[in-house]
Amino acid sequence: MDTALTRLVGVRHPLVQTGMGWVAGPRLVSATAEAGALGILASATMTPDRLREAIREVRSRTSAPFGVNLRADAADAGDRVRIMIEEGVRVASFALAPSPELIAELKAAGVVVIPSIGARRHAEKVAAWGADAVIVQGGEGGGHTGEVATTVLLPQVVDAVGIPVVAAGGFFDGRGLVAALAHGAAGVAMGTRFLLTSDSTVPDAVKARYLAATVRDVTVTTAVDGLPHRMLRTELVDALESSGRARTLLHSVRRAAGFRRLSGLTWRQMIRDGLAMKHGKELTWGQVLLAANTPMLLRSAMVDGRTDLGVMASGQVAGVIDDLPSCAELVERVMKEAEETLARLAAAR
Repeated sequence: MDTALTRLVGVRHPLVQTGMGWVAGPRLVSATAEAGALGILASATMTPDRLREAIREVRSRTSAPFGVNLRADAADAGDRVRIMIEEGVRVASFALAPSPELIAELKAAGVVVIPSIGARRHAEKVAAWGADAVIVQGGEGGGHTGEVATTVLLPQVVDAVGIPVVAAGGFFDGRGLVAALAHGAAGVAMGTRFLLTSDSTVPDAVKARYLAATVRDVTVTTAVDGLPHRMLRTELVDALESSGRARTLLHSVRRAAGFRRLSGLTWRQMIRDGLAMKHGKELTWGQVLLAANTPMLLRSAMVDGRTDLGVMASGQVAGVIDDLPSCAELVERVMKEAEETLARLAAAR
């Protein structure tokens, strides 16, 4: 299927595997790339040295294009951009809008810049700064999310910008891909659907928890870091929502200490990153620390398998997914379903 996305990044299919922290590592990214979709390596949970190693590991597994996801507000974002350029990464993905200077540096090196946005005005801003495409995530998507549904947000953004738009939030099959194309998108991005594959390194017990979830088990809470965060309802979520400020602060300090050891960040850098995520919100110091070390909460579940102690970011589609195909099987299935859907529409016409 030929779209503006496939032509822009050089993949065979208009599908993107999103850069999920502790999930989108070399194995998942390379499997996605080999299947003909665009895999995005998550770098926020890696040290710069580990990022370089991970890029080279993906390169050793596949010659297909792939990307790296960055936190634009991270203190070392510039260093990570330079690593990407030096290692010849094809696509830079951002969870927050990158600065015009970062966009210019990447584009000068021939890197395709694709920020993720959750509002029309943000898409207009990054497009004016030179972004090559945008990923538009509606409220159905996992992790930090907004209130506007994809079916409302997507056509708004398509009409507002003149660059390729990739739809995210609520996609898991070929019918969704065709629907996104009908809205004017150039492809779809999926996180939870790629998390729930046999190529994902997420522990089996965690995958089982996702597969057992219904759509009612996926909630949005501000208890973790003060921002709307879509995830599976777990014991941790219940505890944070019922905790007072003192207990939340104690919990945050313990988690922050663990993430500090793993990431190599100083306390000053962690607090700076936490404050950067406030976005004008009134957060307690406990929430600021939780915002800074949310990666540690994700690691507890996605790496250690502690569903009782970790954050399990999830799109609403977790409630309708019931299997664990390989990335190759998933991509083939989605594209076959899309072709069948298009054929049915053509026959009806």
